[in-house]
Amino acid sequence: MTSKFITCLLLTALAGATGVAHAERADRDKPMNIESDALRHDELTQTSVFTGNVVMTKGTIVLRGAQLDVRQDAQGYQHGVVKAEAGKRAYFRQKRDTAPGAPDEVVEGEGEIIEYNGKTDDVKLIRRGQLRRYTGGKLSDDIMGSVITYNNLTDVFTVDGEKRSNQPSSAPAGSGGRVRAILAPKAAPSASPSAPVPAQPLQPSGNLNLQGK
Repeated sequence: MTSKFITCLLLTALAGATGVAHAERADRDKPMNIESDALRHDELTQTSVFTGNVVMTKGTIVLRGAQLDVRQDAQGYQHGVVKAEAGKRAYFRQKRDTAPGAPDEVVEGEGEIIEYNGKTDDVKLIRRGQLRRYTGGKLSDDIMGSVITYNNLTDVFTVDGEKRSNQPSSAPAGSGGRVRAILAPKAAPSASPSAPVPAQPLQPSGNLNLQGK
């Protein structure tokens, strides 16, 4: 029997963080809405498995893939793992905080597996990972690696290239070779006090091993 979308299953995220969240950084406090072709839920273990054209939204966060496993820990935080179809990549998107009057910024990423940690508000892109930042609709930064971890609250990311002794130097980025990054220069802030303050760029954690030409 073929079923249509599971109608907007609402999994309410319980926030445990203190302090005031600003706009999109309050995404972790928003309910998790999921649509899929099928659902298997285990009340005893507090786990749910969604399969078939899965779309999850949580505030401005969007996750898409072939399968989504969701569990809730004892503290009420939700954790999700999105898996793509064979040969494809799952998708992640989130709108970033920006100053009033500044261009909109969006971060999106892809990976064969995407993990979302509701407690730390981390997104991890695993295997053929790619993270992009768009400013005013234009591509600003493009990061590729085997594993990319991005924190939604701090905008800090880490990238692992997963070097292998038998990996040729010409291997595509994100397939087990070195980390590759394209980082656009950031515009200098205007001296005018009335000019909008630009959003802070993504902050890499530690030293990235960038692929030279």
